[in-house]
Amino acid sequence: MSLLLAIILQSASGNTGAMPNLPDDLIHRPPRSNTIEAPTNPTSAWLSECLDQLDEDPARAHSKAQIKRTESTGADRVIANHCLGLASTELRLWDDAKTAFLAARDETPDDENSTRARFGTMAGNAALAGGDAETALALLTTARKDAGTAASATLEALAAIDLARALVALGQGEKALSALNSANQLEPEMVDGWLYKATLLRRLDRLADAQAAIERAADLAPINGQIALEAGVIAVLSGREDAARQSWQSVIDAQPDSPAAQTAKGYLAQIGPAPDTSLTP
Repeated sequence: MSLLLAIILQSASGNTGAMPNLPDDLIHRPPRSNTIEAPTNPTSAWLSECLDQLDEDPARAHSKAQIKRTESTGADRVIANHCLGLASTELRLWDDAKTAFLAARDETPDDENSTRARFGTMAGNAALAGGDAETALALLTTARKDAGTAASATLEALAAIDLARALVALGQGEKALSALNSANQLEPEMVDGWLYKATLLRRLDRLADAQAAIERAADLAPINGQIALEAGVIAVLSGREDAARQSWQSVIDAQPDSPAAQTAKGYLAQIGPAPDTSLTP
């Protein structure tokens, strides 16, 4: 592993650069990274400091990263673009985020394919969040190739999932399904791949296959509000209202104050209470 990638993973632990509130319900949360020890140096120290500012003052982190990028070259410029992209994401400046992540990718050495794949995936997510699915498709295709060259099944699976989201946005459902199948083969225990596959199959009206996929997701993550919500949607469309009620109620019971619980309450209100079968004619 390159020092640059180690610095990025160490400093970004706990701040993955997720794209919040994407318009499509196939929401991807970018790479979950284990903390990787890297030597303490000014580059990693600066990145950690910049990332620490994201939650408190993303606008300040954005300005700080712009200044650092202007003054720097090499690895320092790469990590400046990294923080700039994440700050832009927090501020929902999707074009700025895409440009920063793309610059970080392009200024990463050609032989550091894992790092290039990560930045390319982030750039693709930013493009998709900004509504530019065509650009996202191109960026994520390249990121997937970089991950394959790096022989990283995890990075390739993540890129494939995001690629599927771009294809869905472009109305290419079958190609999206192929990308998700690839992701599930590469990382069979990656929950998001099964959840998104279930969602897509449900949209394609392949409810039996969707049920199998959501059951696999639930096996991997038994306590997951998004999985329970989707399981309920699949159940109600399959004519199993009692199963749908149970799935949605489980979200409310487990996470009563969460956005998922609010969605579940809305779903339950739509289908109404279960029929009272205690009374006999």
